[in-house]
Amino acid sequence: MSTAHGARARARIEVTAAIKDEARRQLAAQGAARLSLRAVARELGMVSSALYRYFPSRDDLLTALIIDAYDSLGESAEAAHEATASPFERWITVCEAVRGWALDHPHEYALIYGSPVPGYTAPDATVPAAARVGLLLIGIARDAHRGAALDRPAPADDLRPEAERMAADLAPDLPPEVVAALVAAWAQLYGLVGFELFGQFNRVVEDRETFFRHAVGRLARGVGLVPGPR
Repeated sequence: MSTAHGARARARIEVTAAIKDEARRQLAAQGAARLSLRAVARELGMVSSALYRYFPSRDDLLTALIIDAYDSLGESAEAAHEATASPFERWITVCEAVRGWALDHPHEYALIYGSPVPGYTAPDATVPAAARVGLLLIGIARDAHRGAALDRPAPADDLRPEAERMAADLAPDLPPEVVAALVAAWAQLYGLVGFELFGQFNRVVEDRETFFRHAVGRLARGVGLVPGPR
């Protein structure tokens, strides 16, 4: 690689990062629906045509921010997962990492788990990053299942066809009732975080850290995880 080419590549990385940083500032100030490439260019002292060479449209910029947010959340959850031992405790720690990340990045959390952005449809390119936390939780249940530390939830006959479909898509090696419980727990985890982040727990829950840990412990038991050694 020539020196000139390397310098151009570094400059592109730096400008791309500056564009994303300004876009995140605008998300915090006025929300994703009002994100504007022209406004970002203006704040950075760029002409709009120059910014379009990095992100051809607002949706391309939104997609990049969404992937970054999912990846940042996933990295936090994975780091917490690696630092713990038993499946039950790993579940708790991963869930706490999700909450901690959301409290530290409220506007990015709102971007990926808040109200949909009008006129924007997330492309398939966002799916791998979005799946990181869910796959981590599935992996915890899989480890417990392999180690005979999974107390399988009671199957629900009326849910059996849908549970079998989800299991085939998400984790064929796990019992369908476990996969159905995992999907429900995944949704409830983000419901707990969203209620806290968006003010729904105001004047309802005071000791939110303790409440959260207790609640996600119940979710773990609902999936079939039991406290104890790995």
